[in-house]
Amino acid sequence: MVAITPRPSYFPAHGDDAYRVEHYDLSLDYRVGPNRLGGVARISARALRPLTRLSLDLGALRVDGVLLDGRAARFAHHGGKLHVSPKGGGRIEPGPLTVEVRYAGNPRPVTSYWGELGWEQLSDGVIVASQPIGASSWFPCNDRPDDKASYRIAVTTASPYTVIANGELTGRRRASSATTWVYEQVEPMATYLASVQIGRYQLTETGAGTRLAFPQGMATRARNDFGRQEWMLAVFSERFGPYPFGSYTAVVVDDELEIPVEAQGMSVFGVNHVDGRRGEERLVAHELAHQWFGNSLTAADWRDIWLHEGFACYAEWIWSESCGEESADHHAARWHRRLAALPQDFVLADPGARRLFDDRVYKRGALTLHALRRILGDRMFFALLREWATANRHGTVTTEAFLDLALQYTTRSFDGVLSAWLYGSRLPPMP
Repeated sequence: MVAITPRPSYFPAHGDDAYRVEHYDLSLDYRVGPNRLGGVARISARALRPLTRLSLDLGALRVDGVLLDGRAARFAHHGGKLHVSPKGGGRIEPGPLTVEVRYAGNPRPVTSYWGELGWEQLSDGVIVASQPIGASSWFPCNDRPDDKASYRIAVTTASPYTVIANGELTGRRRASSATTWVYEQVEPMATYLASVQIGRYQLTETGAGTRLAFPQGMATRARNDFGRQEWMLAVFSERFGPYPFGSYTAVVVDDELEIPVEAQGMSVFGVNHVDGRRGEERLVAHELAHQWFGNSLTAADWRDIWLHEGFACYAEWIWSESCGEESADHHAARWHRRLAALPQDFVLADPGARRLFDDRVYKRGALTLHALRRILGDRMFFALLREWATANRHGTVTTEAFLDLALQYTTRSFDGVLSAWLYGSRLPPMP
């Protein structure tokens, strides 16, 4: 197998490996019209070594006060970082700690190579889509994909609006003209997957623990376009193992979106993705597959994003052949021809920060899995996927770990073949 030389993080300014967060408790008060957010974040963490300060990621919001282990703390907030240290000097010792941050302001997305990320106003509501570095736009956090924690998210907003967040709805209280919605996400979650959707939505159950939220006037189209989610869930559960969360919600916002986005336990689509004819059903399959690959199994480092997008793209092909449409072989042949015609300057397992969402991450990732399927055969290939998803459930993963597991499924020497797909710049021939 090719020896991999460790490389610096794509986003060295984000996150801190000196501590790990165990739980985020977020209490938010949001006014839609003026885009005004007030928040209290209570963070339970564990310092891994002695620290003179603890650093959190937090964007352009005003910090009004910080407590460290229940006592007033010193803090400095600049450059997207909130630095917290004990008052009067001293250091933070290894072990458990709590930080409480009170903050407020007008949240705005984080500017990036790929557009604006994080908390963003819609024409009448809010969408939160943070991948990969937008979580700090709305709460203080350790913004790195390998630091997964449980969450409680409580949002108070005007009563005409519905709030959808990660996990299960455990409380809803109306007081005067506002309603507080409380969600509990007990399975560990990466910060970029934490999400709040606010809008004037209708909610409906669609079977097998799946839900659908959509604006008024879209019921017929939405129910048709998402009507086969229960079937999809059955297909993917058979191929990948049991669905990893308690429920799943597809949200259709009343605005156009360039692409759908996934969050843990939910996916978000634009009104332009719903035509009433299942014209974008492959995207429905793609986002559902992310619940296994990306949300339950999260890449420990962003360079391994193909473990999210390549797998979700291949799930589109699995769904296509499962419902009697084009076979995975057909999809693979078409996309191999297209990628072969492009410049041969792309490394799947280390695409570079600017190419995280390059179409080749998706399609070459799917082709890599199809090449492995041809080598192993269907029985062994899907057994491998089920073991991969089950053994790493709610954890973090790497390309090297996937290769190590794949090598256990054959006595043939194919590590060089897979290494060429993952670490070579030229597109290999399909086995």
